Amino acid sequence: MALGRLGQCCRSVLFEPCKTVLCGVLQPGWIQGRVGVKRHLLSEDTIKLQDFQQRKLVVAHLITGSEGNYFQLFSQKLQRNELILRNELKLLLHLCQSADDMLIAKDAIYRYTTYHNENRNFAHGKFKFGPLFMRLCFELGLENMAFSTLTDTRMKGFFSDTTSFNITIDMLFMKGCYESALEVLRTMRNQGVSFNSDTMVLAAGTCYKLNTAESYRICTTLMEEEQEKGHLIPKHAYSFAVVLALRQSDLEEAQSLFSRIMNTNGRLCQNVKVLILAMTGAVADAISVLSAALLPTSPFFVKRLEFSQEVVDFLRLKSEGTSLMVKAEQTVTQLEQAGQVTQQTLDDMLCQTPTGKRREKPIQGRRRTSRRTLKPLQFTLLSE
Repeated sequence: MALGRLGQCCRSVLFEPCKTVLCGVLQPGWIQGRVGVKRHLLSEDTIKLQDFQQRKLVVAHLITGSEGNYFQLFSQKLQRNELILRNELKLLLHLCQSADDMLIAKDAIYRYTTYHNENRNFAHGKFKFGPLFMRLCFELGLENMAFSTLTDTRMKGFFSDTTSFNITIDMLFMKGCYESALEVLRTMRNQGVSFNSDTMVLAAGTCYKLNTAESYRICTTLMEEEQEKGHLIPKHAYSFAVVLALRQSDLEEAQSLFSRIMNTNGRLCQNVKVLILAMTGAVADAISVLSAALLPTSPFFVKRLEFSQEVVDFLRLKSEGTSLMVKAEQTVTQLEQAGQVTQQTLDDMLCQTPTGKRREKPIQGRRRTSRRTLKPLQFTLLSE
């Protein structure tokens, strides 16, 4: 009864949208990836952590002083082996503030999942619990709990959405747990959860970080499968795959993968292009790419292309002892003087967190009263 009353007072908040409150140094024939860069690959548009935190604040405000009592009541309900209702679980997840709270939530999820699996009734309506639980893990830094819960065979069916898996992989990627991230991808495949564009970026990024023969095989296989299905593969995923192929000394595959990128005009792709050309011995073509970036073909307010210091240094190295050595040095010097050489490494560029879409401010309604007379505008115009 107590749980029911608490759940009823917060039901509108949980169902309605919240509107208030709230690699390294380049060496001949090899690229050494830096392991120090640990950024996540999903934008806020996908993780939606800020929206979730705002909703939590609203719920906490509505039941201030009752959170501890709610968790105590819920623990007693679990001990009595009582049925967990959907709205009770939803409220519980919105109240979690610590790792101890999450342990209770995990037990509740297991009870909820077991009951619905046994009764073959796993309809949550339009609400998805999986992303909610994973956002909590993301917020509290509980990547190990996210991994163990998602890969637990007893939880099969509860995490049936792509977003839950993507957030977990992103968490593990950010913490440098690449083997675990790869295991989540395997679980995702085994459970028949579909891959989307975010998954492909995460998968390619994870394989790139591992940089093993096995991860390279997995990456190229995924790319081929998605292409055969006619799915659009993001250029970010292709870029990871291309650099991984270069690190595995497979220049032919790197060129093949790069040729599939539809638009290569961006900073990351241009850096990768110079690297491929330099590694294949096409130094003249690589210099041409750098020279083209110096030309004032774009408006002054458009930021010019930047090239990584390690990429241009690698080009310098490949040009040594050739007739193009002077030309390469002159071009790189001009780029440096123009401020178009950055200390960002290729790994930095690859692992840069996407900004996501800009949120537009709501358009304010048209003013209907005069600021001078405080009368309706139409009346004011007629009287003047």
